[in-house]
Amino acid sequence: MTVEPSTSRSTAEPAEFIGPSRIMTTLHINGHDCYAVLEPRTSLLDALREHLQLTGTKKGCDQGGCGACTVWIDNRRVLACLTLALAAEGREITTIEGVADGENLHPVQRAFLAADGFQCGYCTPGQIMSAIKCIEEGHAESDTEIAEWMSGNICRCAAYQNIRDAVRIGRDAMRGGAR
Repeated sequence: MTVEPSTSRSTAEPAEFIGPSRIMTTLHINGHDCYAVLEPRTSLLDALREHLQLTGTKKGCDQGGCGACTVWIDNRRVLACLTLALAAEGREITTIEGVADGENLHPVQRAFLAADGFQCGYCTPGQIMSAIKCIEEGHAESDTEIAEWMSGNICRCAAYQNIRDAVRIGRDAMRGGAR
């Protein structure tokens, strides 16, 4: 039996949409309500980058193994690639774009600049997001502790010593009340 493709549009059935429906979603990001129409399966990372044009959060492995997509939800660090956007609805989301106070960089951002805590810079937003929480959580007392608590963030350029230096400089600045 041979099946010929239909060349007549008038006899063709309309395509049936199979899959998840799209949902109007409100995400509270960096102090602002942001609206997007998303499929339920959309990750927070994809919502940020592709729907809301907040591209500071990076897509590295898209499997939760590199930390490039680290953001804060309700003041806790999470991997945006493993978090469904809909699960973050109604919660406070902070991205790297929300860390600085206007033109004033956060002390850890300044520390990364001072210590050359980056090379190519791709992992830097996730490193900074994790470093701030590492310090706030009290896990930045020694190089060993910093390395352990920052181990979820991979730097392919291997700037780890400079990153640890940046965390220490940032820790001291945060303790000194700098903002």
